Formats: sequence, structure tokens, C-alpha cells
Amino acid sequence: MNNQNNQLEKRYGLFTAICMVVGIVIGSGVFFKAQDILNYTNGNMLFGILAWLIGGVVMVICAFNFAKFATKYSKVNGVVDYAEAAVGEKYAYLMGWFVSTIYYPAMTSVLAWVSARYTLVLFDANADITSGLCMALGAFYLVAIYAINVLSPKIAGKLQVSATVIKLIPLAIMIVVGTIVGLVNGNTTEAFVQSVKSMGDGDFMSVFAGVAAAAFAYEGWIIATSVNAELKDSKKNLPIALVAGTILIVVVYILYFIGLTGGASVEVLMTQGATTAFKNIFGNIGGTILNVFIVVSCLGTLNGLMLASVRAPYSIAVRNHGPKPETFAEVDNKTNMPSNSGVLGLLFCACWFFYFYAANLTAPIFGLFSFDSSELPIITIYGMYIPIFIMFIAKEGKKDVFKNIVMPVLGIIACAFMMFVAVYAHGIKPYLAAAAEGKFAFPVLFYLIVYVVIMGIGLVCYKKKSK
Repeated sequence: MNNQNNQLEKRYGLFTAICMVVGIVIGSGVFFKAQDILNYTNGNMLFGILAWLIGGVVMVICAFNFAKFATKYSKVNGVVDYAEAAVGEKYAYLMGWFVSTIYYPAMTSVLAWVSARYTLVLFDANADITSGLCMALGAFYLVAIYAINVLSPKIAGKLQVSATVIKLIPLAIMIVVGTIVGLVNGNTTEAFVQSVKSMGDGDFMSVFAGVAAAAFAYEGWIIATSVNAELKDSKKNLPIALVAGTILIVVVYILYFIGLTGGASVEVLMTQGATTAFKNIFGNIGGTILNVFIVVSCLGTLNGLMLASVRAPYSIAVRNHGPKPETFAEVDNKTNMPSNSGVLGLLFCACWFFYFYAANLTAPIFGLFSFDSSELPIITIYGMYIPIFIMFIAKEGKKDVFKNIVMPVLGIIACAFMMFVAVYAHGIKPYLAAAAEGKFAFPVLFYLIVYVVIMGIGLVCYKKKSK
């Protein structure tokens, strides 16, 4: 039986909303992208911190703007609601189609793989993270988290809160203990001294590549808006959660990044990653225990992403658009969940999971179309924010100059900057590197081709339903 009203229950409070913002964003990215940022910036800690800071400022600016939207609009799915209110019905549909078919499932699939990766590394530091075993475990995590979200959304909410608290433990410990140890053994001081010495010879453009990596670690805060229809007093609680949560995340990331230097030199962190720093400080047993927390952290983020993925098709179906809206808008009476939407969401996640695995093999299956699905979908969502900000200024600008003009303009600048950074990191930089070897590579171009094709399919579905 299905709920004839197709209405979702108000089941989540402010604390759960904050935990969603913090819990979805803080996950695998802070652990494995820290290594990427150091590699991009050639081990320059100051450039690395700047990359974290710039990425964080962009996130906070955008979150502030969407917090403003959240005080005015609340319907089914935050970012889709805001697109509809600011730009119009068709643009809202396109935003809903994008997050349903590309953004949420691509991010979710990456987290399933990363969760499996860290699980295998727990038992074998040299485990093959592109093996069939890793793929099978990742697929298991994907289905298991889906089942929890669809069959018991309240348990999924509690899991999100618990995972958020647990995932902050290794970060807090590394921030405090790592920084103290680093100051005592001189590693932290040495890292900054070397950074200052190399500033003159450093490539500042490397910061842009670092920002692109940081973008993945910071991404996910917008997903908290996907449950605004299930959030108690959402027009009050969601803005608080967005602003407070994102500021907390920036502070934690930068302090954690500094704390890592206490456990290993920058050179070691660049080659072996954060796991080595934990084991050097806390020993094999302590390091293993903290790595268990990292696995839980990744699973918590996977849960939050799946929470959004299973609801995304519902957000367009309930507006009577997309393929078979009458089917995907149904809400189950027993679980008060859009179960059919959830099945479609899982299918999209499975497709992107296979793609991510195939694109990261030593010999990628998709050739030139093998791009980084952990970072590139972020370009387009920032690009799709821009029309929302522009139209919001046009409609609401006269009411409050700072909140309705200045901040949206900063949001537009921040989004345009993120698009430039992504094109540099995934277009210009790999192109120059490949050209030096007589090859061709421009991943962002091939991602955009895939994006256009998928969005074109969405437009066809929209037009058919409109007729």
C-alpha cells in the first residue's frame, strides 16, 4: 500500500540536520584528499592550507546563500525547491534530474568504494584497492546502506548522528595529539619552515589543483537540504545547520591537516597518506583502532549520500515530471519512504559505481572517457548554482542589499572560480602533461560530453511528460 497523499513525515530535528551537514561532508575526503593536496602543492604546507581555506570559504559563501533560501522556501528537496522558486519549473526539473542521475549517485558510488578500500587496508596495508574483492565489498556496502535507508529511515537518521560523533574522534585526536607531538619532535615546525623557504620557487597555480581536490572533501553540505520536507521547523533549523556546520568543517579540516605533520614528514604523507601518521603516533594497535573509526566515518558519509540518492527521483516525480512520475512519487505507508524512487536511485548509484571502478583500472575501460567522477560532477553543480543566484538577486535584491545582492554576487564569483579551478586541474594540467609525452588528455571535456548527453535525455523525458 502507498500513501495517497505522497507526503513525507517530519521526523528530523536541528541536531540531526547539523549532523547531516557535518556527517556528510566529513568522511573519506579529509583522509585521502589531504594526501592529494600535498602532492598537488609539492609538499608545501602553506599552499595546502591555502587550498583548504579557499575551498572552505567557497563552501561557506554558498551555504550562507542557501541558508537564506531555506528561510523562504521549503517543499520537497532543498536545492530543487530553490531552483524552482528562483528560476522556474523547468530549471528545477533539470536540477532535480542532474542530482538524481549524476551528482548524488556519482558521489555515493565513490564513497562505497572508499569505504571498501579502507576496510581492506585494515586487514592488509598492501591490499589491492582495485581488486574484485574491493569492488564486491563496495557493492555490498552500497546495497546494505540502501536497505537501511529505505526500510527504516529513522534508523538511518540515528546512524547519521552516531557516525558523525564517531568520525570526529580520530580527527579530534589527531588535531590535539598530532599537533603537540609535531611541536615536540619538530616535524610541524620543519614542515612550515620548508614551506616558507620554498615559497619563492613554488608554483602558486598548484594551489588551484589543491582546491579542486579540497572541493570533493568539502562537498556534500547541499545534500542536507534534500530532507527539508522531513525536517521539523525547517525554515529555522536548516539555515542554522548549514552555516554552523560548514564553518565547523573548515576549522576541523585545517587543524587536522596541520596535526598530520606530527605523525610523519611531509614527504612520507605524500607517498603513504594519513594512515602512516596515525600508526607512527599511536602504534600499530592504536593506529588500527583509529582506522576503524575512519571506516565508520566513510560509512556515515555513504549513509548520508544514499539518504539523498533514494529521495532524488521523488523530488522530480512529485512535481509530475520525469519518467513515470506517478510511480516514483509513491510513498510507502509502512516506512513513509518513496520506495520506488529509492530503487531507481540505487540503480543510478550502481551504474556510477561500475564506472568509477572501470575508470580507475590500470588500463581504464572507457579510454578517453575515463574521468574523475569524485570531483568533476562538482563543477557542474557549482555552475548550476549561478542562475539561481542571479535570479534571486533579480527577484529579492531590493529587500536586503547585503543578504540578497552582496552575498549572492560573492556566490556567483565563488562558483565561477570553482569551475575555473576544475578546468585547470582536470583539463589544462593533464593536457599539458600528456602533450609532453605526445599524447592527448582533457578529462573535463569528456565529462562534459557525458553530462550533456544525460541532461539531454532528461530534457526528452520532460518534454514527453509536458505533452
